[in-house]
Amino acid sequence: MIRVIIEREIAQGLEPFYQAAIADLLDVMASAPGYLAGESLAEIHRPNHYVVVTRWTNEAAWNRWFHSPERQQMLNTIRPFLQRDEKITLLQQLIYHRDEKST
Repeated sequence: MIRVIIEREIAQGLEPFYQAAIADLLDVMASAPGYLAGESLAEIHRPNHYVVVTRWTNEAAWNRWFHSPERQQMLNTIRPFLQRDEKITLLQQLIYHRDEKST
């Protein structure tokens, strides 16, 4: 399993339009082969900084989605709201940490 973190800086005042578009993107992404889960977050003290965190079965599944026409279409929809290109980071889990309180 991998996690993909996508960071986006949205032009001030366009946040509601971005939020509506990203909800549609997450719905479409949910049906992509290899997609496991995801969420969209906004930074508390910098509300136009958004982070999307997703989980995929493997990098190949993410790459299929990344290059898919569906993602490109949705990216074209949100591109006018972006102040700069999105930043994408792929992560793999090395060690699982379990909180001692949950044992």
